[in-house]
Amino acid sequence: MDWKIELIFVPVSDVDRAKAFYESIGFHADHDQQVDEALRFVQMTPPGSACSIAFGTGLGLTLEPGQQDTIQVVVADADAALEQLRAAGATAEGVDEQAWGRFVTFADPDGNRWTLQQLPAR
Repeated sequence: MDWKIELIFVPVSDVDRAKAFYESIGFHADHDQQVDEALRFVQMTPPGSACSIAFGTGLGLTLEPGQQDTIQVVVADADAALEQLRAAGATAEGVDEQAWGRFVTFADPDGNRWTLQQLPAR
């Protein structure tokens, strides 16, 4: 049996602002459903990813906006990713060179932090 991680929740304070931010850095808006007055569900997918993120209102998340800091995404080119993020107006830290990869970090408008990793050549 396969176990696939396909959805990670990201706590945000402003759903529309978060959606606009993630669209600006290239995420695809898969779903945006206002279920009722208290429940809105937004699902977005990074380009080329099998795993999406979700956020909204009334989801019962235990993390407060800005507390998600454990998402790491593999990219082909850390320099290109940094350039794309900065071109979109995202606050992104430069490439950190390590023996196990090249890393770029950025935060969404709520302060949720992401790490992008370019794997070392094999």
